[in-house]
Amino acid sequence: MLRSWDLNLHITKSSGLVVYLQIAQQIMDEIQRGRLVPSAAMPGTRELAESLKVNRKTIVLAYDELIAQGWLTTESRRGTFVSAKLPLFSPPKQTNRDSKQRVTALPDHVLEKYALAIETDDTSHTIDFNDGIPDTRLIPFETLSKAFRHALIEPVRSNKLGYGDPKGMLSLRHAIAEMLNMERGLNVEIDNICIARGSQMGIFLAARILAKPHEYVVVENLSYPPAREAFRSCGAKILTVGLDNHGINVVELEELCKKYPIRAIYVTPHHQFPTTVMMTAERRLKLLMLADQYDFVIVEDDYDHEFHFHYHPVFPLASTNHAGRVIYVGSLSKVLAPGLRVGYLVASKEIINQCASEVMLIDRQGNSVTELAVAALMDSGEIKRHIRRTLKVYNERRNVLIDLLQNELGQFVNFDPPNGGLAIWLRLNDGIDMNKLVQKALLEKVRILPGSLFSESIVNVNGIRLGFGSLNATELATGIRRLKRAFAA
Repeated sequence: MLRSWDLNLHITKSSGLVVYLQIAQQIMDEIQRGRLVPSAAMPGTRELAESLKVNRKTIVLAYDELIAQGWLTTESRRGTFVSAKLPLFSPPKQTNRDSKQRVTALPDHVLEKYALAIETDDTSHTIDFNDGIPDTRLIPFETLSKAFRHALIEPVRSNKLGYGDPKGMLSLRHAIAEMLNMERGLNVEIDNICIARGSQMGIFLAARILAKPHEYVVVENLSYPPAREAFRSCGAKILTVGLDNHGINVVELEELCKKYPIRAIYVTPHHQFPTTVMMTAERRLKLLMLADQYDFVIVEDDYDHEFHFHYHPVFPLASTNHAGRVIYVGSLSKVLAPGLRVGYLVASKEIINQCASEVMLIDRQGNSVTELAVAALMDSGEIKRHIRRTLKVYNERRNVLIDLLQNELGQFVNFDPPNGGLAIWLRLNDGIDMNKLVQKALLEKVRILPGSLFSESIVNVNGIRLGFGSLNATELATGIRRLKRAFAA
């Protein structure tokens, strides 16, 4: 049987796939594209071998593979054919809709926001003023490696490195409970704690439990995008509330409560993300009163509680007598390194049991070795010593950045020096085009996070979150000088 077209198969020598499998795969692709229809005659093995300049045995192996998988059939004295049992494949129709939109769970604009905070193989020496991540160069790696070695060896020898409690290793939950009770004023037991792979997983667990389809969840109009999207992914309708230098606008929140049945509110009261302001005691009490009056739950994200410079950090909302209306999310990733995914969620025993059920669905349990290692570092006091060391370093970097901003960028921006956290919120003078500034900054090899990234609505926010924790004094000075040139341009 004659064919009016060639198969146009191509052999790639650099491919890690053996030649006969390359041929088989391309023939399957041609069938699925509809170019090879059911019952179509295939070229003979000798003919195809000559056209591809390969040994005939290679073609025989490819055909045998396709026959075994049901793609081809062979008939005595007639040749080899595409199986008549296969459905008739039609070429995929082109649509105006990008296929990426059909498979991704998050809108493209959200993914773009996340991409700004993702580490890349950047060899251009770009200074990255990220959202406030710590400096992993400060990790006591020798102490940490010893803790990991011990955490791996002992359970293996005692055959205890199998499946465990989805709430997390008992030793870590005990260490966290002791830390929260002694240092943050909470009154919790180990059954009130579920370990998560970072605070984002803790937020997502809270969202899974609290947010049902079409229920209302409130976030601040400038907030942490992944948290907002976690609630939205669970079907929640997102409402926003304003904030000022004293934290969340509780008057505006109360008006929302009168109009909508609020299920939950997500807040970062200690160092508001991204503006770094601290919610006042008056606002905190009013928020708790509204939660009781209108029957909603507060998800408190205390993402960098440890990094406070002028006085002892304010106790969390979860330390109050909140009648179970506060779910507290914390993290040890900022203390050690974001790559060491250790977070936790604190709530009533009933909610923690629901969290364990959710963990069973997506993770079964956490990383036992990491949890055991971190628990040992907490029990030995090493993490507390590490916090004291890094707190001094970060305070020095904060002061360096404040001086640089005042001396170099004073004509372009204004800001309030934060009492804690690893970032500063800059307010730009009127007339500065934020989009152009971001592009000019990239040309100067400095990356900044414009305020619009943290907004729920598509509006121009005349602010920048400038993280300083991961940059030393020299890097800070270089970055600000480059940023000054971008402003001047």
